[in-house]
Amino acid sequence: MWSIKKEKGVPVYISIVELILGYIKTGQLLPGQRLPSERKLAAALQVNRSTVVHALDELTALGWIIRKQGSGTIVNEGKWGISTTPRTDWRRYLEQNAFAKVHPFIEKIEQAVKQPKEQQLDLYTGELPLDLIPSFSFPPLTWKHFLEEEQQDDFGYLPLRQAISREMKNEYDFTLPSENLLITSGAQQALFLILQVLLQSGDSVAIEDPSFLYALPIFQAAGIRLYGVKMDKEGICLNDLEQTIRKHRVKMVMVNPSFQNPTGKTMTLKRRQALIQLCQKYQVPILEDNVFTQLNFIEAEEIPPLKKLDPENVLYIGSLSKILGSTTKIGWLSAPTSVIRQLAEARKMMDFSLSIFPQLLANLALTDEAFAEKIADLKEEVKQRGQAVYKIMANMKEWDVAEPQGGFYLWATWKKGSLKPKDWSRFLEIGLLIAPSFIFSERNDSIRINFSRVAQAELPLFQSKIQAITEKIVSET
Repeated sequence: MWSIKKEKGVPVYISIVELILGYIKTGQLLPGQRLPSERKLAAALQVNRSTVVHALDELTALGWIIRKQGSGTIVNEGKWGISTTPRTDWRRYLEQNAFAKVHPFIEKIEQAVKQPKEQQLDLYTGELPLDLIPSFSFPPLTWKHFLEEEQQDDFGYLPLRQAISREMKNEYDFTLPSENLLITSGAQQALFLILQVLLQSGDSVAIEDPSFLYALPIFQAAGIRLYGVKMDKEGICLNDLEQTIRKHRVKMVMVNPSFQNPTGKTMTLKRRQALIQLCQKYQVPILEDNVFTQLNFIEAEEIPPLKKLDPENVLYIGSLSKILGSTTKIGWLSAPTSVIRQLAEARKMMDFSLSIFPQLLANLALTDEAFAEKIADLKEEVKQRGQAVYKIMANMKEWDVAEPQGGFYLWATWKKGSLKPKDWSRFLEIGLLIAPSFIFSERNDSIRINFSRVAQAELPLFQSKIQAITEKIVSET
């Protein structure tokens, strides 16, 4: 009676759950009947006792059995009369959910972010601290005012698209035509639309290694295969990229060329031009993520967007969330006319409409007379914080870092090789929350620090924490 057939890809505890449910449904186990003990079941099924416990816990949660200390495990009498009712195995469906798979260490970090403790530094969160986000004064607005705004079509609020186009012209001296701009609910919605419209399950995409794209579950959910290509000081390595394109029939190259997330690296002009030529050679489109465009510490002429170098073959994603806060949820996507129309149509069919409210506020911010001045002040403050954190890390011989040129991420690599699980736990124990390299790559030797979240007054605390962690890791090596 007590034997299971182990199926490839099916967890053993699930097989045990189905076995016991089958006996209950067919009457081989009756309501009120006692099951063998955990130890006897484990021996009969030839599995670990912990596996049996897991299965019984699942059945208890579903209400099919009752476990009482001292009385053992019995079939729930309350299920009498319904035991033969067909039951959907929702757990098997949920096991396919790519969005639910979070690394245990990341779960602990995110829990710590939600429940901050005294002397804790959150350098993990990927956004500006509240005190740095520029504040704008808006004119009195009534609900009727929002209802009367009729300048929104399938591409989004026209005045906002025009304002974005002007900003790109001022910053980089090139034009993103408003008719080729699609306003999105943040950069990730733009990326989602591209996956749904331009790619299909099984397609291959080349990305930088490491890359924040590696951490996004939307690729796995869409069935897209990601292939990481290593970087050097100038950006993505083109010889490796060409081999990847040829070997895996890559359908798209996705890069974050300016102040890359997570490394903070900036692709040189020479490498940008060579990347364009390579992708033209293989007729592979480029997706350029340029969400840090307003937070550059170097001259804009040094970092022209790939979109400026090749308007027809580059899809361009921008965002206001990095300077106005993540709750702004305003991003944009620029693409050739035929592509942008398809993307807009797809969003309309998916009913991903975008509220006029955040678009109107974003436009008011962009057109504020003080916008340029406030962004310049923000940029200077973030730059100073970046240099201060960089100096602390650069003075520590155990870490390898490069001075940030923009954005708000510093990438620090442990010179002595990979960090072990107990090393990562040191960061949590001491209250220094960082993003570990293994969420961006298969590497285990680096940390991403959001230096914008370290104010001048917090520098001594940061220094003491990183030094304590470093000394602890060294002493246990």
